Amino acid sequence: MNTIFITGASAGLGKATALLFQQKGWKVIATMRRPEQEKELSTLDNVTLLPLDVTDPEQVNSTVQQAITLGVDVVFNNAGYGLMGPMEAIQDEQIIRQLNTNLLGVMRVTRAFIPYFREKRKGLFITTTSMGGLFAFPFGSIYHATKFALEGWSESLSFELGQFNIGVKTVAPGGIATDFGGRSIDAAAHPLYDAAMKKVWDLFDVEKLSSAQHIAEVVWEAATDGKDQVRYVAGEDAKALYARRLELGNEAFRKEMGKNVLGL
Repeated sequence: MNTIFITGASAGLGKATALLFQQKGWKVIATMRRPEQEKELSTLDNVTLLPLDVTDPEQVNSTVQQAITLGVDVVFNNAGYGLMGPMEAIQDEQIIRQLNTNLLGVMRVTRAFIPYFREKRKGLFITTTSMGGLFAFPFGSIYHATKFALEGWSESLSFELGQFNIGVKTVAPGGIATDFGGRSIDAAAHPLYDAAMKKVWDLFDVEKLSSAQHIAEVVWEAATDGKDQVRYVAGEDAKALYARRLELGNEAFRKEMGKNVLGL
């Protein structure tokens, strides 16, 4: 029986992925900051809950070592959130927290598992990035910085770990309906940008966003298809916009985005 280790499994895509893999007959190690509060996953067979704050290096190492004693085949780096707002309104502590969670946390967890996978010459890392790691929207500069970074980091890492038969993949979703605009978003505001920011928010119709369950199916595909493929674009919005960027080219797409969203 295969085992997947998931970060950020308390809600949204992380929880949907935990439920899907459990239903598919996998063992699941679901990690979150406060596992004692999780009521659904704790009742399921073959699910182990462990505490993990990816911004705490000591806890990352201790939790990973505990997971390794149980056996792990796939690591799904999913913990993260979105920092949105105009650059001049964002505080240092918000920038640090965003980088620490979305980027450094992923790197810490991955680094801790590499020796284990290398020694058994088998393993797979999957990281949630975003369509925001392939192209940018207005007012997401720090968030996009983390997601673009994860895409480049994953591609580079795929070369060095490939020699040990360790896979590296990313799942780049579009908008996900679960908790959209809730606890997964940290928003900074500035009155000079309010009208423009509203135009950006209006792009995301919650009723048209992908469900977490739909994106979890793409994680399942990445985990089980055996392909030597780094990127999996997930969700109809992400696929359509990414195809448009490839069709137009980077600069033409950027100009179209500015015109359509902000009237530039």
